[in-house]
Amino acid sequence: MSRILVTGATGHLSRSVFEQLLKNMDASKITALVRDIEKADSLLDQGIEIRQGCYEDPILLEKAMQDIDKLLLISSSSLGNRFQHHKNVIDAAANAGVKNIVFTGVSFNDPSTSYAKDVIESLFQTEEYIKACGMTYTFLRNTLYADTIPDFIGQDVFETGIYLPAGDGKVPFALRSEMGEATANVLLSSGHANKIYHLTGNDLYSYDDIAAELSRLSGKKVIYNNPDCTVYSEKLKESGVPEQFVSFLTGFITDKKNRQYENTSTDLENLLGRKPTTIGEVLKELYDL
Repeated sequence: MSRILVTGATGHLSRSVFEQLLKNMDASKITALVRDIEKADSLLDQGIEIRQGCYEDPILLEKAMQDIDKLLLISSSSLGNRFQHHKNVIDAAANAGVKNIVFTGVSFNDPSTSYAKDVIESLFQTEEYIKACGMTYTFLRNTLYADTIPDFIGQDVFETGIYLPAGDGKVPFALRSEMGEATANVLLSSGHANKIYHLTGNDLYSYDDIAAELSRLSGKKVIYNNPDCTVYSEKLKESGVPEQFVSFLTGFITDKKNRQYENTSTDLENLLGRKPTTIGEVLKELYDL
């Protein structure tokens, strides 16, 4: 069986990937690329091989890519130099003779008009670079993680309501764990060469829809407040959020408002072999309802 290397191996998405891989293949054929070896104890305990490397170090990356058949490149969390990080990994893989690469990008309608343009465009730039390198590829364009909804609307929504300038834009939210499972299924099977999958939920939800669902589940009225983006941005600054992150966050939310994430597909359902978890089930668990 092919040897698989997973980057970003101590992150949340990779955790689900490893869980699914370990159900279907020997741990000795799985390799994890980590920046900090000390944070990889749980992977070692499961029999996964650990190789050290970081996106900024081409030499370490190429060393880590030796004897690898399939590479899962989980996109960098960097806001400023994301494409360069990806390029370093891709170049190292190409130099080491890796033949197959799976890349996690984003399901997005028009990167050229994004208000978080640098971050979003870097993902599509990465896809084009992979194509130019000649490796067999599979692109997994992920929607927004349903798990992170509380990060944006808070845990105290039953008292304060939802306060977010996303208008009536909708998102086909899906669980990160189910995207990780689908990703592993791609790595484990054939028939995915040079294909693009959109890993999304089956239905679209606005934050007004989320407020209504929380109201239904809790029996408490949850209000969706849609402030002006400038007012929201100023409140973030007043609360101590760094300027760079304020700019990214408001751009990210504006993209939601502008319907950039309104793209549904059955690809996730097909790769899972079942329907994705509904938003109601997700919110029930996230808010312990």
